[in-house]
Amino acid sequence: MRLTILGGGGFRVPLVYRALLADHRRTGITEVALHDVDGGRLSAIGRVLAAQARDVPDAPAVVTTTDLGEAVAGAAFVFCAVRVGGLAGRVLDERVALRTGVLGQETVGAGGISYGLRTVPVARRIAETVARRAPEAWVINFTNPAGLVTEAMAGLLGDRVIGICDSPSGLVDRVLRALGADPATTDVDYAGLNHLGWLYGVRPEATGEDLLPGLLADEALLGTLEEGRLFGAGRLRELGAIPNEYLHYYYDPAGTLAAIRDAPQTRGEFLLEQQHRCYDSLGDRTRDPLDAWLGAWREREATYMAENRELAGAGEREHDESRPAGYEGVALAVMRALAADEPARLILNVRNRGTVGVLDDDAIVEVPCTVDAAGAVPRKILTLPDHGVGLVRAVKSAERGVLEAAAAGSRAAAIRAMAAHPLVGEVDVATRLVDAYRDAFPDLNYLR
Repeated sequence: MRLTILGGGGFRVPLVYRALLADHRRTGITEVALHDVDGGRLSAIGRVLAAQARDVPDAPAVVTTTDLGEAVAGAAFVFCAVRVGGLAGRVLDERVALRTGVLGQETVGAGGISYGLRTVPVARRIAETVARRAPEAWVINFTNPAGLVTEAMAGLLGDRVIGICDSPSGLVDRVLRALGADPATTDVDYAGLNHLGWLYGVRPEATGEDLLPGLLADEALLGTLEEGRLFGAGRLRELGAIPNEYLHYYYDPAGTLAAIRDAPQTRGEFLLEQQHRCYDSLGDRTRDPLDAWLGAWREREATYMAENRELAGAGEREHDESRPAGYEGVALAVMRALAADEPARLILNVRNRGTVGVLDDDAIVEVPCTVDAAGAVPRKILTLPDHGVGLVRAVKSAERGVLEAAAAGSRAAAIRAMAAHPLVGEVDVATRLVDAYRDAFPDLNYLR
């Protein structure tokens, strides 16, 4: 059975393959096809995967190709993890926004709108190719902005595309550990959009009693959580919920903007520099490629959202390699549930189907789901807290504007989408941003 990874020359692909090596007998994967537009990156990551598999005699075979149709043909699963414009594009997303006086994070605000406008046309072409060459395949989308891209692909693939992110699962894992609750027998109320969600209920099935108020009242216990340190106990008690870490950009936009402006380099610039060093080292035949990659990965994890954590005094990021894996672990759990019909409970990006009452049924939302061979179905949760409603509606409006702009090739629709985002909010600023991004990215010349 074939697993295809689009963006197969990407830095994080070894995380996926490592998780697969530990679990491939249960998933039934016998071949991994890596696709990328950059043959050099494919070769470098192929060396890392070969090093990972050297002590695994029955490891899934790895093939590489730069032909999309060839990559997905006959695939049972397609992992979509592309980055349109590469990390150099991320640097432009960030810098154009900062020059215009707004936040430039890659998935939040202006940078995310630019990234989405570039990515949606590519995602739709991928979906068309999968529908034609592998109509029975399940597509598991990692590509950011994950909710937006999943919604674009769902227009062609329906429920056979599922979006994933590791931020909600990491949050839930930390909270359940702090409470000593069993993930297998505990329901959680979590809802929102990708990078815009809240955990607002933790209910063991045996009692149905919500444990979250007790956690919010315990300042010492909250201090053991990354989110407790990032947002502060007072803010969490005011919300009656624990936000996804990305809400920090919305709750303190001025502070995060200043912190990013004052940093010696943006996150994208750091990663681009690091990536160049990493891929150069992977081309050095005298070095162990796995050691070179591992060193770069650990450095990358340790510096994640560094400006936000420094601003909030949150300390170093928790990075325990013995804990459950990140987004690659979520992807493998989804694939295992689909392939082996082993029901799993996961927070995923799927069609709303009435789960979040303030959005229509076709909107892609990030909510707890049950996954089995039939697909991912949202679980019943308590109503989204009132404090999240306006933000969710505003960001979904911006996402829908991106989809409209991409479908129509409309500069005017792109400006409306940019202005609809709460971290932009003004038409004149949105106009300057869209025109600056069009100047920076040839991929956006389709906006007329």
